[in-house]
Amino acid sequence: MCSTVSVRIVVGVVIERRKAKSPWLDFLWRPVSVLVGKPSAAPWTRIGEKGEMTLFYAGEAAIELHRTETESYLQNLASGTPMLWVVLRPVAAEPAAPAFDILTVTADPSEGEALTDAGNNLVETVSMPAEIIEATRNFILEHHVERPFIKRQRDRVDPMMRGHHERGRDSK
Repeated sequence: MCSTVSVRIVVGVVIERRKAKSPWLDFLWRPVSVLVGKPSAAPWTRIGEKGEMTLFYAGEAAIELHRTETESYLQNLASGTPMLWVVLRPVAAEPAAPAFDILTVTADPSEGEALTDAGNNLVETVSMPAEIIEATRNFILEHHVERPFIKRQRDRVDPMMRGHHERGRDSK
């Protein structure tokens, strides 16, 4: 079977943690950016602090570009503000352990929106870095094929055809 993955772009995910103003939560988490390439820092390295906000390098992920999804990538780039969808999965709450695992990072808006329906996962958009925009644009130029929209016509069913009986007529 032939894989449709043609390009993998390695990125590092940066996550922000803020003190929550809620009696039920200690912190609010959200992805804020991706770094192109694999940073030399270990996952969950603290990379910045300002007041009650802390930035972490959460780890690496790979954006996979598929030949069959070029139309979605094209729409993302044409939007004027290309985005990446970062999906984080919560892990068991232990004080010393990371709060999330990186599930995926995608440039496909359809996939990103579909992942918002998946349980307790945290799904946020971040700006697409210029290097990824360029790589995505090159990928589209190489692999995109215009597919004309063809409206299918419904087949008319002949009620006298074999296997299309009125309910109850043939039952005994």
